[in-house]
Amino acid sequence: MSFNFFSLDYIYYPVSGIMWVWHKVFGSFLGADSAITWVLSVVFLIFTLRAILFKPFMKQMDSQLKMQAVQPKMKALREKYKDDRQRLTEEMMKLNKEAGVNPLASCLPMLIQAPVFIGLFHVLRMFQPVNDGPEGPAKWFYRMNVYFFGQADVESMGNAKLPGGAPLVGYMTMPLDQLNFMDGVREAIIVWGIPLTILAGIATHLTSRRSVARQREMNINNDNPQTAIMNKLMLYLFPLFVVVGGPFFPLAILFYWLANNSWTFGQLWVAHRLQDKKKAMAATVVEENKQASRFTTPKPGAKPKSTPSDRPVITQSPVDGGSTNGVSKDPTPSANGQAGGPGTNGSTNGSAGTNGAASRPAAGARPPARPNRKKKRGSR
Repeated sequence: MSFNFFSLDYIYYPVSGIMWVWHKVFGSFLGADSAITWVLSVVFLIFTLRAILFKPFMKQMDSQLKMQAVQPKMKALREKYKDDRQRLTEEMMKLNKEAGVNPLASCLPMLIQAPVFIGLFHVLRMFQPVNDGPEGPAKWFYRMNVYFFGQADVESMGNAKLPGGAPLVGYMTMPLDQLNFMDGVREAIIVWGIPLTILAGIATHLTSRRSVARQREMNINNDNPQTAIMNKLMLYLFPLFVVVGGPFFPLAILFYWLANNSWTFGQLWVAHRLQDKKKAMAATVVEENKQASRFTTPKPGAKPKSTPSDRPVITQSPVDGGSTNGVSKDPTPSANGQAGGPGTNGSTNGSAGTNGAASRPAAGARPPARPNRKKKRGSR
């Protein structure tokens, strides 16, 4: 089977390649023809693809957090432009761009899974036997190869049966002659197919229910009619599609549905725990910033308080004509004609202060005149 550039071989070859690798891994110790080997190769194909998509899935979770943060503004825009749908759309797109929110990010993992399902469904159907045409008696045979699988692998997959004789590539409504070519038992397919279909439907419903509950908890677009319709489709229509389509899909596809939804349920549990932890850390940082701003930001209308400096402040003491130790500041002459008032010790000789220190003139004051000590002429 050669690569066709104008087909979906871009999907079929990677899907079959991953499945081929896991078949070789499990076949090395479980046996290449074992039904368990083929079931595990399908299941781990899903696990591998979902592990690759885990990072985009976490980006979807981050997008939900951003959407939760802008919900109050979104609600205000709906109230403001409820009569102008075009303006509302423009303002919502502008708000999403400013907040870094991509509404399509939440749909990305689902959009990627759809081609994977189509590719796996096509690859598994290629393992089923085909006939040589409508003319004459039908002659059934297996294909020479299925992408990465050779003819021996194709025949091994076609002959792999679950206990009771249920072929993995068989389905409940398979034509009788095609089923007889594989030596399959329809009753065994039904016994395996009905429980797998019900379990896959329940897993789909529980996964959708957890996702919708989380969306309501985060208050994301709960008042949006389109969101309500989409939630109902996820809760009821998708599981119903799995249950109704079960009789028309190979048993391997039912294993795929069960494994895929079980993985999704567990992945949601882990992602929500990581999301809650991230929200708690962000809330802690915001609270710490609020506490710090209480000591640095003044209240509206209040003057900011100056921060006390560690440098000592030296104040200059007033200097005047008298000592601060009880000396009179009035330089009026005393009774004996000497300048300087009486000190605390009762001194009348013009001495200032209790310790006999000379009084200092006040800053800017004119010093007292010196007594004239020149001798009079003729006197000795």
